[in-house]
Amino acid sequence: MKLDDFDYYLPEELIAQEPIENRDESRLLVLNKNSGDMEHKRFKDIVDYLNTGDTLVLNNTRVIPARLYGAKEGSGGKIEVLLLKRLDDDKWETLVKPGKKAKIGINIVFGDGELVGKVIEHTPEGGRIIQFKYDGIFEEVLDKLGEMPLPHYIKKTLKDKERYQTVYSKVEGSAAAPTAGLHFTNELLDKIKDKGVNIAFITLHVGLGTFRPVKVENIEEHHMHSEFYTIDEETACIINDTKTRGNRIIAVGTTSCRTLETVGDENGFIKPQSGWTDIFIYPGYKFKVIDCLITNFHLPKSTLLMLVSALSSREIILNAYEKAVEEKYRFFSFGDAMFITD
Repeated sequence: MKLDDFDYYLPEELIAQEPIENRDESRLLVLNKNSGDMEHKRFKDIVDYLNTGDTLVLNNTRVIPARLYGAKEGSGGKIEVLLLKRLDDDKWETLVKPGKKAKIGINIVFGDGELVGKVIEHTPEGGRIIQFKYDGIFEEVLDKLGEMPLPHYIKKTLKDKERYQTVYSKVEGSAAAPTAGLHFTNELLDKIKDKGVNIAFITLHVGLGTFRPVKVENIEEHHMHSEFYTIDEETACIINDTKTRGNRIIAVGTTSCRTLETVGDENGFIKPQSGWTDIFIYPGYKFKVIDCLITNFHLPKSTLLMLVSALSSREIILNAYEKAVEEKYRFFSFGDAMFITD
């Protein structure tokens, strides 16, 4: 399939610049993945579309203040560093801007020298491996010097950093939020549980795959960057019991979806495990674990748009996106949601 097959027109004013006041008051486009039929609701109405015995799978990763602004030691040239993946205690895979300044061997100074990073290696994707030196605890230094890594298309300053975290975020390590989960409140989750719907958690730390655009015309040639995931025994049992009963597995977000599809066997059952996934899901893929998906509206020509097209069809998804534009839904990270159901 061609990259242009996943393009669509989006007016810039529909790109959400800040979160809505009440998380669960965002809009919800309910899409039947088979027929293409649509309903327009509020996110809090999601409870009406969940059935007793279903399992909702949430990604409990927590975003770290992964964007750092520093200066090249000696010249003072400004350098921006985005932390992507922790390789060991003090060594990180990063994206660096401008890359031409980040030659192997240079030191980058952050703050008043509380943190110093040495560029020690290039990555195949054009990033840098940086070794950090500091006094004290890295997380505390990062909390002081780092900023929340909002996507490039968000121009407004985020007043409350917690609005770029899910209410159930727990395990620190992401360079971006699993944004489908931003719509949930604790009260809404309680209502869902009260209906007899199971809640299960996985962890996938969002990394370069979120930031890296598809640059090949033939999408099958695109290679996804690997991201770390963990599934515990409790979650594996909940999902396997749900599959055995014939109830639905509903992934909240493409990160939950990709994790489950990475670990599922041919019958959709999973085992507790940790590892790295670079799974790339696009039309033609046969889903093994998930039945439905709660997700935001994704960028044109993105791997995420390809994933949601695989769950339904490219034609049905692009038609729904066209309708969402017509109805002035809010797009991307702080935007509205879609429930792709059966």
